[in-house]
Amino acid sequence: MAVDDRGDRSRNDDVGDAATFMISVAAELAGMHAQTLRTYDRLGLVTPQRTRGGGRRYSNRDVEMLREIQRLSQDEGVNLAGIKRIIELSDEVEALRRRVSDLTRQMESASRARHGELVPVPRTNALVVWQPRGKRSR
Repeated sequence: MAVDDRGDRSRNDDVGDAATFMISVAAELAGMHAQTLRTYDRLGLVTPQRTRGGGRRYSNRDVEMLREIQRLSQDEGVNLAGIKRIIELSDEVEALRRRVSDLTRQMESASRARHGELVPVPRTNALVVWQPRGKRSR
């Protein structure tokens, strides 16, 4: 599921969310009872899209998330509060990965514009911008 830099889920940019299912179909696909899906929605574990009339519409990604919740609960013994925290942290990690990727691209672009190079420093994981002596700005 797409997550912005604040960790909020958004659905408008994912192709995987194109197909939607009524709650009964999503429940069957996930191997759960429809009431379980309603409970997960109330708890904020899976938040489906809504129709104008308020009906829930679950995407393929939502169904995958329901299956993962079931796996964590049944196979790993994680309670629902723990599952919610795992989802939140996973969303945050994904948002941070995208942010690092964006910043890396921006830094590389800025470095190229200044005719410098990005050089990783092995033990510190730092990046150093180097410019030849004749081209340094003061």
